[in-house]
Formats: sequence, C-alpha cells, structure tokens
Amino acid sequence: MSSKHTIILGSEQPDLQQAAALLRAGKLVAFPTETVYGLGGDARQGQAVAAIFEAKGRPNFNPLIAHMASIEAARRYVQWTDQAELLAKAFWPGPLTLVLPLRDGHGISPLVTAGLETLAIRVPAHPTARRLLALVDGPVAAPSANPSGRISPTTAAHVEAGLGGRLAAIIDDGPCGVGLESTIVGLAGPHPMLLRPGGLAAEEIEAALGQPLQQRDTNDALTAPGQLLSHYAPNERVRLNATQAEPGELMLGFGAMACDLNLSASGSLIEAAANLFGHLHQLDALGRPIAVAPVPNHGLGQAINDRLQRAAAPRD
Repeated sequence: MSSKHTIILGSEQPDLQQAAALLRAGKLVAFPTETVYGLGGDARQGQAVAAIFEAKGRPNFNPLIAHMASIEAARRYVQWTDQAELLAKAFWPGPLTLVLPLRDGHGISPLVTAGLETLAIRVPAHPTARRLLALVDGPVAAPSANPSGRISPTTAAHVEAGLGGRLAAIIDDGPCGVGLESTIVGLAGPHPMLLRPGGLAAEEIEAALGQPLQQRDTNDALTAPGQLLSHYAPNERVRLNATQAEPGELMLGFGAMACDLNLSASGSLIEAAANLFGHLHQLDALGRPIAVAPVPNHGLGQAINDRLQRAAAPRD
C-alpha cells in the first residue's frame, strides 16, 4: 500500500531497518509514539529538518524535540545534570521532554534548536519508536505528523491522509492511544520550569524533584517567536533585500550571484533554510555588517524572511 511515493511499513525488524536507513539518508519517516505519530527526520541533517517544516506546510522555525533511544543516548548531546538524571530515571521512557544546554560538538542542526543553545529531548515509551531510534543510533527530530493546523494524527491512516506523498515512509503500528503531547520541563536555568503542560502531570514531576516547578508568564517558551531575536541577533547590522554588498559589508547570497556565502546557489528554499543559521553565524564571526540578498517569500521562504527580519530589526 502506498500514497504517491510514500511507502507504508510495518513494525517488523526488516521494515524498521528500512525506515532507519531512510532516516540516515536524510529522508522523512513518520512513526508512532505513545502520544501521537511523529514526522521524523535526522536531527543532525539540516536539509532533513528543513524538509519537516516544508512537509507540514508550517514555515516557522520553532524548536523541535529530538527523540532518543535511551538516557545514555540523550547524554551524548546535552549537558546532563543531577535533576535531569532524577527525572529521566523516574519518567523515561515516557511523555516527558527535558530542555538542557547543548554539549560542545553536539552535531545537532541549528534548525532543530531555532538557533538557541538548548535542546529539547525525549525518550518515547512506544516500543516501535524505541526500536527504530536504536537502529538509527542518533537523534530524530519529530513534531506531529500532520499538516499545520490539522488534528494531530493517532493512526498511520491519519498521517497518510494528511502527508501522503510528502515523506518517504510511514510506519503503521496501530493507534497511539494517548494523543496528548509530552510535558516539557526546562532545566537550563537556575530552577526547573514548566514550559508546556502535557501527558505527565506537573504534580508528579514536582514530587520527584522535591520542589515546585516555576511557571512562565509567557506562552510556550519553546515556540515563542520572540525568543530567536533576543538569543540570536547578529552583533553587526543586517541589511535586507540587497543586490550587492556595499563597501565594508559581507554578502549573504541566494541564487546565482557573487557573494561571501550563499544560502543556496541553486535557489532551493530547503537548502537555504538548512544553511540560514550556520551561514549567519559564520559571517557574524567576521565582525562586519551583513547584506542579505532577497529570498522568495513563499513556502519556507516565509520563515527564512521572518528570521532575517528579526535579525535586521532595530535594537535598543
């Protein structure tokens, strides 16, 4: 059974090996977790992560959760703490996501973190998801496998109806049953903070920690678009919609043009999205103003332009 070029796989080992190979090759694979079906891409490959946003039709680079096979795997990518160990042993595998500072040399695409220095991680409880993640042997970024604004998918049929043809494969292992997103707890600050309520009650987390969780007075801290501006604005001035650099400027290009770095010489918005944060970091490190070529404002271009406009916004 297939929809366009999306193949439907089962949960047997040969099928999971095929799915893991697709993920390692930079393809998208939907898989079941205990909460909802996730739209998975290798969190270390920028173009795979950009393709997740494109497939969902949600051109907005909010941080994504990286799914891990085990606590040991999670420790490879973040700066582990005693509180993380306590909560992980109490509630992993399960519907709890922890946000921790990234380790040096982590290798995670900056699209996963939206350019922040923290990573949201989770070890899902669904046995098929854990077997798949063990075969991939790496972090898999996976928001819900549905088009933006649609009901979250709890069956493979839901995924196929919404995203068929936009991803390489769907692992069908029956209904998820829970359908409630994971609880997100931030451990990057001085006190544990509830960033999003979800499938694990805050009271249980507080009981395990032996202290109350701090509450944010803003919306979900992992998806608030204003975070990127405060955490990411380059040190030097950014000038948008430039056709060429002025004296003293560095040129960030798009399409065929003379420039210092090119988001995508071929004009691919997926490639441009994957390169955006890294290229801005590289140019910012040179300590000169940055001129940026126009980027088409459709599809992923909307998210690219949103981030560029934030980078270029006047500062106090």
